[in-house]
Amino acid sequence: MTTWPLAIYFAAVLFIVVVMLGVSYVLGQRHRDPATASQYESGIVSQGSARSRVSVKFFLVAALFVVFDLEAIFLFLWAVTGRELGWPGYIETLIFAGVLLAAFIYLLRTGALDWYQTAFDKERS
Repeated sequence: MTTWPLAIYFAAVLFIVVVMLGVSYVLGQRHRDPATASQYESGIVSQGSARSRVSVKFFLVAALFVVFDLEAIFLFLWAVTGRELGWPGYIETLIFAGVLLAAFIYLLRTGALDWYQTAFDKERS
């Protein structure tokens, strides 16, 4: 087995990268304006530190959103091909939705979706 195709591919990629960097250097900006190096986001000048603390619950809810969103996509795909899958596909989708519902109930009971703690919860912990 020869490795020439891989070597040629690697050389071509390396050549393209060097050419693109060279062209951007030649055609790029030459001025050093203070506004060019400043931080700029959405037209609003940044204030405060970028190292602000964010609650872990925010990331937990974001991850759960991604999981449930992907499961909703699977249910949408089933809805599109429902007639072709027939009864076996319908039963499998019911099992899938049941597992999804059980996971959602578990998350509600464990308090994973609660954004705040009540005074009673703070006294218990």
